[in-house]
Amino acid sequence: MENWSLISLCVLLGLTSRWAVSFHSYSGAGKPPIFGDYEAQRHWQEVTYNLPVHEWYFNNTNNDLNYWGLDYPPLTAYHSLVCAYVAKLLNPEWVELHASRGYESHSHKLFMRATVLFTDILIYIPAVLLYCFYFCDGSSKQKVATALCILLYPGLILIDYGHFQYNSVSLGLALWGTLGLGLGWDLFGCLAFTLTLNYKQMELYHSLPFFCYLLGKFIWVVISMTVLVTFALCWMPFLSDPKQPLQVLHRLFPVGRGLFEDKVANTWCSLNVLIKIKTLLSRETQLFLSFALTLLFVLPSSLKLLSKPTLWQFKLALVNTSLAFFLFSFQVHEKSILLVAFMLPLLLKDGLLLPYVVTSLAFLFLSLYLLSALERSTEEELRLGLYRKHTQHWLPKLNLSRIIKWKVMLSLCLLQFWFSLVAMAALSFTSVWLKPPAKLPDLFPVLVSVLSFLHFLGFIIYFNQVQLMEPQRKKSLKKTN
Repeated sequence: MENWSLISLCVLLGLTSRWAVSFHSYSGAGKPPIFGDYEAQRHWQEVTYNLPVHEWYFNNTNNDLNYWGLDYPPLTAYHSLVCAYVAKLLNPEWVELHASRGYESHSHKLFMRATVLFTDILIYIPAVLLYCFYFCDGSSKQKVATALCILLYPGLILIDYGHFQYNSVSLGLALWGTLGLGLGWDLFGCLAFTLTLNYKQMELYHSLPFFCYLLGKFIWVVISMTVLVTFALCWMPFLSDPKQPLQVLHRLFPVGRGLFEDKVANTWCSLNVLIKIKTLLSRETQLFLSFALTLLFVLPSSLKLLSKPTLWQFKLALVNTSLAFFLFSFQVHEKSILLVAFMLPLLLKDGLLLPYVVTSLAFLFLSLYLLSALERSTEEELRLGLYRKHTQHWLPKLNLSRIIKWKVMLSLCLLQFWFSLVAMAALSFTSVWLKPPAKLPDLFPVLVSVLSFLHFLGFIIYFNQVQLMEPQRKKSLKKTN
């Protein structure tokens, strides 16, 4: 009975925060001629409702691909079509071909927000609650705090309800896939993840861990059939003509857009501050370099999971592989790092400063107070024993274990945490209230990107070491999720 009350509390707070953000601005509001992602989602409903399937991804007089052309897999298009049927019933003007371009009204805004909220309730929130209450260790208070931290995470709420996306659908399906593997329902887990691949191509970031985990358990034949059948059903309307799937793939992977877009916090954008990679290197060289570095950083994690397909290794591989793809792959978008992203420039552009501040403070409160994150700071919990072991092995003459006490190292970790918070607050303040130098108009977005990149680089080094150097544990010792 207590668990149900706590679950109800999590759902209530999660829904309240989402609906509160929905009353603020959104991407591209009142900014013709292209508007923003809000218009993109509305336009996809217009296209899928009024045009036959074989025209959805092709440029023609009724479907100008330069005006928010479809660039997500078929399942996203089908989702847009379902929303379009509902929109047509409520107000045909919302999806009228050509005439509905740039349509903006209070009632339509509520409808669009309601579609996001509905998918959250249907897919994302149940997956989060099931994971936190049945797969996480700790007291009921800790489970509630974990669930609330996930449900109130500012990045996902502000991007889905402010910048306007349906990222909770793909992330929710991926989480259902993880739950399926955790429950031993490998077939269900494979089905859920195949669906998320067919919803958003950025979920390719998580594909290698799923592949290696299932391959390591030697159940590849059944899993292969599940993947093939699911893909065939999702792509069936596009398989009558070979040009159709090729055009869809061309739209999904726009190599022509270049190595990176906007001020994304990955290796290439950060390095471009010092070395103009886009200018100095040819497109082919950029592709090869990004592929080589991505492969280099995902292979160790994938091979470790393949040789030891445990759920703990699987979760670490999800983190390491997605970080590697984000940091080094070709044509990365800033919304691909929703797990740990700091997307201030994007949110300021969409007029979401107030929701950003409120949700960030709520998230910090839950992390620090309810989860007592700063109290969980033993050497074992932070996995710092690995660092001590390696420094003693590689630098025996310095004997760093005597020079630097590990309690001091723990204090330095906490100091780094507070430094990150202060830096984030400082950059938020300067981005809003100070005007950059005329010669450096992008100074503050670049600083945000570089600071975030340095954090992500530290994360990938840390989590790879945790995964690759995982010690043999006694059966009686319980792992921490």
